[in-house]
Amino acid sequence: MVAGVRARLLTALSGDPDGTPGWVRELAEGDDAGYFPEDGAAWAVHAGVGTMVAGIRALLMQALHPGALAGVHDWSRYREDPVGRLTGTVRWVICLTYGSRAQAQRETARVGRFHERVSGTYRAADGAERAYSAADPELVEWVHLAFTDAFLSCHQRWGRAIPGGADRYVDEWATAGTLMRVADPPHTEAQLRGMLDGYLERGILRRDERVDDVVRFLRRPPFRESRSMSLAYRVLFASAVATLPRRYRTLLGLRRSPLPVVTATRMVLAVTERALNSGPRSQDFARLRLRRLEAARA
Repeated sequence: MVAGVRARLLTALSGDPDGTPGWVRELAEGDDAGYFPEDGAAWAVHAGVGTMVAGIRALLMQALHPGALAGVHDWSRYREDPVGRLTGTVRWVICLTYGSRAQAQRETARVGRFHERVSGTYRAADGAERAYSAADPELVEWVHLAFTDAFLSCHQRWGRAIPGGADRYVDEWATAGTLMRVADPPHTEAQLRGMLDGYLERGILRRDERVDDVVRFLRRPPFRESRSMSLAYRVLFASAVATLPRRYRTLLGLRRSPLPVVTATRMVLAVTERALNSGPRSQDFARLRLRRLEAARA
């Protein structure tokens, strides 16, 4: 049973039932320690199973910016290939977190090449028609903020202690923001929350029919062939909603479930962690690189 759950999870997350596609095996290669310290804040948060909820929460938050949502609506294949879209995002996070600097830079360049052609127009919250591109400073910043907030918040709810605390995680992950050309990423939890709320207070965020469409899509479990996985996803979605501050839930038109979904999620994540830990994980390949580098210096 555990092996079957692990295979289904790893197929969704990495595109490979063993969780070892080429880009994961490449984590063992390279000639430097990477951007993030071993067992530091970023390693801990991104290895935590709270990321299963964080991914959903990040997408819900990102959808509230009409420019970011227009880019997803116009250019993403998330409807036709939701697992492929998920795998692409997971690949970027894993390679930046655990890979060598060279691998992280190649991965950032791969994402950047796709973003080069992402452009169009959208209707802003004030009703004006505006142009957008994936390189717009505001859109890049919003995506970084929504991601960092989601992963930090969900780890705080379901994960273990963060080495160095929440501020250390925000500070470390600012490096990823800089690599993705965020001009001034936050370095503390307070800065992160303040920058997020600034978008709401300035009236930049909005709900429209596209937001409602994304919410309906995210409610649909991507594991429809597996009843147990489908049920687990529904619990995770409900918990993603429950972790959102009320002002963002209201803007999204969502309500917290009356059921104890946060507690149920602990059970789902415990099973998930057991399944993932029954075999090698990404950080294990990164450790092979680090031990090799240490031996070479000895």
